[in-house]
Amino acid sequence: MSRDQGTLPPSAVSTTTPELPPAPAPAAMSTSTPAPGMTIRRLLARDWPAYRALRLRSLADAPYAFGSSLALEESWRPELWMARLTAAEISGRDYPLIAEDASVTASADGTDEAPTASAAPLGLVYAKCDPERAGVVNLFQMWVAPEARGRGVALALLQASIDWARSIGAQRVRLGVVCGNDAAARLYRRAGFRDVGAPEPLRPGAAALEQTMELGLDAAAQT
Repeated sequence: MSRDQGTLPPSAVSTTTPELPPAPAPAAMSTSTPAPGMTIRRLLARDWPAYRALRLRSLADAPYAFGSSLALEESWRPELWMARLTAAEISGRDYPLIAEDASVTASADGTDEAPTASAAPLGLVYAKCDPERAGVVNLFQMWVAPEARGRGVALALLQASIDWARSIGAQRVRLGVVCGNDAAARLYRRAGFRDVGAPEPLRPGAAALEQTMELGLDAAAQT
């Protein structure tokens, strides 16, 4: 599995907000309605400027949390960003999601401006079928904008990804969390994820360790 996992910065998940109620394991994660004004939708090929802006912002905000780097992805040509979303749209094996605030508008590069047709981006996650393990969906690139933290964005993105995985018949959902990122780990555990194996380096030669976590969808469907 790629080492660019779905890891939230430590401050990205509020530990006191009401949208994270304790749940018995391995109970189902209840389906919640996003906060007023917030929408979760699939990124399409035409959304590549918004995807690029949000992804680069996440790498700048939390470089320790991802296997990739800002310098690398800033160098990518627009065609590559468009091709990634085009492939996801066509294959049906990728499900990139964006959370948006429809009450605020933003330009394609993520900066506030006069009202436009684009809602302000709040967060991102990229669900992808594992190419080597049938029935496994991996979550990558999980990130929530600092100004949106504590509003249930991470939970809404996570639930939408799990719903998609279940809809395509997946049996397990996997992600990775940087060791020490306790807020994110608590979010995932409350959703039913459990540690799998021992922590491994986030990237070759890195001191940071990452813990793989897994959710069994059969267990998650139990009530």
